[in-house]
Amino acid sequence: MKVIAIVGMAGAGKSEVARLFEQSGFKKVRFGDITDEEIKNRGLEPNEENECYIREQLRKEHGMAAYAKLNLPRVENSLKTSDVVVDGLYSWEEYNLLKDCYGERFAMVAVWASPAARYRRLRNRAKRPLVIEEAASRDKAEIENSNKGGPIAMADFTILNEASLKELERETGRVMSALK
Repeated sequence: MKVIAIVGMAGAGKSEVARLFEQSGFKKVRFGDITDEEIKNRGLEPNEENECYIREQLRKEHGMAAYAKLNLPRVENSLKTSDVVVDGLYSWEEYNLLKDCYGERFAMVAVWASPAARYRRLRNRAKRPLVIEEAASRDKAEIENSNKGGPIAMADFTILNEASLKELERETGRVMSALK
């Protein structure tokens, strides 16, 4: 069984790519569910400020590989019956933890889109929309505080998501074929 992790900046199309993997038989583990659960457990309003706070707190408590560590039981449980797609790997440390755990069974897929395309998508999305200032602030935090650049640079595959959903589906299909 394989573990495929999807990495990219907010609004690049990670969740859409993960959905396509899921439709082709992979079980999805969304790393960000940990943030959502923690916000709910603490009775906080789900917004960008609280999400950022929780992400930083979890990393202070569990280290920079926090999301991989906290989601490892979900990944392991899913691997009992299926290949797994991880929606939203965040840091170099998470990449290293998964690479160390799964070796040759692990692959990284980066989804890339320009800031202009991403900010437009983030502004228009139904769940957790962001204004341009929030999106730019999140970019800065993910690059400077989350070590997200390393996994993007070390990806086994990169999907360019600047065009249509149809083109994203085509590119994702190309990657899935190469991973078989």
